Amino acid sequence: MISSLHGRVVHADAEHVVIEVGGVGFTVSVPAALARQAHLGDDLRLHTNLVVREDALSLFGFETREELVVFTQLIGVTGVGPKSALGVLSALSVDQIADAVTGDDDAPFRRVSGIGPKTAKLIVVQLAGKIAPTRVGRAQPAGAPDSTVFAQVAQALVGLGWSERVAVEAVASVADDATEADRASVQALLRLTLAALGPARKEPVSG
Repeated sequence: MISSLHGRVVHADAEHVVIEVGGVGFTVSVPAALARQAHLGDDLRLHTNLVVREDALSLFGFETREELVVFTQLIGVTGVGPKSALGVLSALSVDQIADAVTGDDDAPFRRVSGIGPKTAKLIVVQLAGKIAPTRVGRAQPAGAPDSTVFAQVAQALVGLGWSERVAVEAVASVADDATEADRASVQALLRLTLAALGPARKEPVSG
């Protein structure tokens, strides 16, 4: 695992930088703002994540460890790949992402290229309770439901026999049409989601 790089910038374009370390150039995908700021000859230190796939090894780099942590959380969300996660971090700061998740506001994510309404809702639901607001004293908008309600309902569904993926997607779907009062209540939202799902289906056990 390549966890960090520190070297000289030898190339930069709209989405990547190439950092030379010990005579070896590493191509790193970075947030758009960082790519714009990088200049040839700059000394640059990045926190990195190496994404391993059958056909490629891809490095993603960030100036702060906070950005790296959020990146790893985003790629753990159903339907969010590394490029989409990088797109989120190119469009939104860590502060803005944390505030959106805490305030159960998927609108900022829907404005990111490549992130649809369903995926935007899943980001809010699956990161609830995992990413803390960074602005001390930031008030939650009046009438906004507690995003941890979604996480608690999904957890309850998993306990009743559904997979985590099915549970999270069902809660997100039902919440879109629920009233504000139902969205703010674990019991009410759980009841509505159970009604939409029907009986839990157990996976057959292979012997």
